[in-house]
Amino acid sequence: MRVLFLVQGEGRGHLTQALSLAQILQKSPHELVGAVVGVADERPVPAFFAESFPAPIETVASPALVYSPKTNALMPLESFIGGIKNSPAFWRSLSLIDAAITRSRADVVINFYEVLGGMTYYFRRPKTPLLTVAHQYLAFHPQFQFPTGKKFIDKQTFMLLSRVTSFGARERLALSFDQLPDVPEQHLRVMPPLLRQEATQRQPTTETYLLAYMTQPGLRVQLAEAHRLRPDVSVHCFNSGVSAADEPVDDTLTYHAIDGKRFLDFMQNSRAVITTAGFESVCEAAYLGKPVLMMPQPNHYEQACNATDGQRAGVGIAADSFDLDALMAYLPHHDYAVNERFRAWQNQAGPLFLEAIERVIRS
Repeated sequence: MRVLFLVQGEGRGHLTQALSLAQILQKSPHELVGAVVGVADERPVPAFFAESFPAPIETVASPALVYSPKTNALMPLESFIGGIKNSPAFWRSLSLIDAAITRSRADVVINFYEVLGGMTYYFRRPKTPLLTVAHQYLAFHPQFQFPTGKKFIDKQTFMLLSRVTSFGARERLALSFDQLPDVPEQHLRVMPPLLRQEATQRQPTTETYLLAYMTQPGLRVQLAEAHRLRPDVSVHCFNSGVSAADEPVDDTLTYHAIDGKRFLDFMQNSRAVITTAGFESVCEAAYLGKPVLMMPQPNHYEQACNATDGQRAGVGIAADSFDLDALMAYLPHHDYAVNERFRAWQNQAGPLFLEAIERVIRS
């Protein structure tokens, strides 16, 4: 059977999930015929995806989130205004996606949370069956715990976006830290996380340093203050604002340029991981047996949900800031049986995703 991907190109998460499912499909009888990636401002597809994806890639103009360069906070109003200004280009993208689906002769389309994918199925009504994949769909589960103290409108916007991305889907495949019952009335199936072989084939060890990953340069200010208060804690930090492979500050703090392979090298041997609450980074850490300090970016409701859900599942703790004291106090009490259960759950991903694809094609 022929499979086409639609992928949100914002950040690394959904692209990484698409790469993982591509690796699963390469070992199956199914043919991955291509990917349509939504990108903002005519940016190129990130190199880590373009160089590894095993099929042709097309790009279409798609909305992007806007962040404050000073505070690292998500700026919802600016993101919305940018979307309105670029709406003519996005409307053209619906035609391009519809044409790509027809041209691909795909038997099934899999959408990794690309909003224009859902809108294409709502306005253009392609006949090809659709599956959608994202951790965000777990919010439709009755057992999902939403973060407390957050704005009502943020929750409703998040839920609306998740509904729009899944318009027309035969099934929503909700990636979860742990196994939960399916919810048929929501067309919801709970699935293991999709992790790259580059992470799952590693044999972890434990050293004394902590590993930090920050996509926004503004978080360096928080790390600098945390390091001033706890200079005894060794930290290696991968940060998008760093250009050098290694940028030592002193004996216990070193910055590194973003590099996917080196980051996994450091994660494999770290004691724990500190990161914004992106789902994939937290899952990779959990698979490698590393407790996680999850720091949602300010105003980022989706990451707040991820951190709350990760804490519920026992993979680590949520915090509003770079709190080394909280992490160091937590580490002696972390239940590593959670990591064992997580690995067993994630190892079921291949068969369960192939089963879902075949089920939708047969329906």
